[in-house]
Amino acid sequence: MKMTLAAFLFLLSTTIYAQETAETDSSSNSGLIEKLFDFADHTVDLISGEKWSFIPAVVYSPETNLGLGARAIRIFKYKNDENSILRPSSLPITFLYTLNNQAIFTTELELWANENKEYINARLELTDYPFKFYGIGNELDAANEEFYSTRYAYFHLNYERQIIKGLYLGPRYEFRVDDIYKKEIGGILDRDEVAGSDGQRLSGLGLVLNYDTRDNIFQPKGGWYSSASWMSFQDFFGSNFDFNQYALDLRKYFNPYKNQVLAVQSYWSFTSGNPPFQHVSLIGGSDLMRGYFEGRYRDRHAMVHQAEYRLPIYRNFGMVFFGSAGQVASQPSQFAINRMKYGAGLGFRYKLNPEGLNIRIDIAFGDQRAFYFGLNEVL
Repeated sequence: MKMTLAAFLFLLSTTIYAQETAETDSSSNSGLIEKLFDFADHTVDLISGEKWSFIPAVVYSPETNLGLGARAIRIFKYKNDENSILRPSSLPITFLYTLNNQAIFTTELELWANENKEYINARLELTDYPFKFYGIGNELDAANEEFYSTRYAYFHLNYERQIIKGLYLGPRYEFRVDDIYKKEIGGILDRDEVAGSDGQRLSGLGLVLNYDTRDNIFQPKGGWYSSASWMSFQDFFGSNFDFNQYALDLRKYFNPYKNQVLAVQSYWSFTSGNPPFQHVSLIGGSDLMRGYFEGRYRDRHAMVHQAEYRLPIYRNFGMVFFGSAGQVASQPSQFAINRMKYGAGLGFRYKLNPEGLNIRIDIAFGDQRAFYFGLNEVL
């Protein structure tokens, strides 16, 4: 990791230098830095067809370790409508095998239609997933760590229709089945101390209300992207756990200077009933508090606040700086400043296409130093 960080800091320093000297020395355009960026752009063009782009899939996070595989992604406009008003739709397909012996297949459709008045999102995950569990609560010692392995299938589908400009409402369906086939002998899961320790089958319906005024869905420089959702998992839907989950996700994008962007997020999750441990509220991972293992802290309720500052450096290359604070609780009344967990870090971006899809590399510091390598932005 130290070598990777040093390499990127070197690249950053050379690109900044190139940017500063380009204004006074036009011959620098033929220099080494320019050639390197030309080569990178040419490589991206080479793997991108008219409809599909095929790229080697390389990921890294504390949850997966190094993962290698293949990814195909298509970015398109529905019915080949080149109307500039219509947002681009996307369909990525990914297969990964990680050094943690995890096999992961995912695909997700995001479809915009009817002049952005209709939105469909569908996701499918099939995995064989060795993972870690630390218990339930906001104050958990790292020594609580225990390993388990699960095979799970997950699917969700939601349809939203615009009510008024920027405001969307629609139903959502979720299904997940887990087969936990390996546990640590004598551990929390082996002793059946938490719901879901023998696996789960979830099936639920709900509603999603979205307020979306982003000026770009991949790289917004302004607007809101906020959602309120309610999901109900009940036995009459086919679920073997009965519970409700409510989530509020508020995001705002600011453009303080030129092409620089400040993205802020406030996320809240509340759970009632008898949820399995796999589906309670949690913090950690690449989306909610980088620098903490996904699910490092989990309980019925969670809150996370995040901010990220993005700035372009040179051509398709950019940097981000981010920070986060969050906690979990068994009762909302337990939320308090002195129970917060904190994280921060920096990252590097390389834009793959004109729509703004990025390769993402992040270095984060929370209760551990964590390294993330993936696709697209977090906020």
